[in-house]
Amino acid sequence: MLVEEIMTENPITVTADMEIIKAAKILLDRRINGVPVLDDTGKLVGILCQSDLIAQQKKLPVPSLFSFLDGFINLSSMKGLEKEVRKIAAAAVSDAMTPNPVTVGPDSRIETVAALMVDHNLYTLPVVETGLLVGVVGKEDILRTLMPVNHS
Repeated sequence: MLVEEIMTENPITVTADMEIIKAAKILLDRRINGVPVLDDTGKLVGILCQSDLIAQQKKLPVPSLFSFLDGFINLSSMKGLEKEVRKIAAAAVSDAMTPNPVTVGPDSRIETVAALMVDHNLYTLPVVETGLLVGVVGKEDILRTLMPVNHS
């Protein structure tokens, strides 16, 4: 079986300059793990996965010490934290995406794709043909091929 038989054609994509918040909403609303990232010319430049968003959140510098015993919280630290939260919220997809993602072709064998996913811990792979994005294939697509066909 080949990728072209199970891939999602015309996949949802985001742009490298899109705000992370908007891209995260797309992932959550559509219940997808990853989305290809295109530049202004439509060229694939990366992939944005839920794990990338989680890693981006970990960059948030939380003040290391709050002194609750005497009720004192340094307000300048809180303002700094608020500023960092705004900065991360306004960050672009390009700040969090994985650049130069692993890709497969529509004529790739499913066994090859499954091995790539396992070896590199990937959930979504862009499908590229003659340099253009033509689809995506995800772990769920691979798993569906293992399900028995219902002949009712």
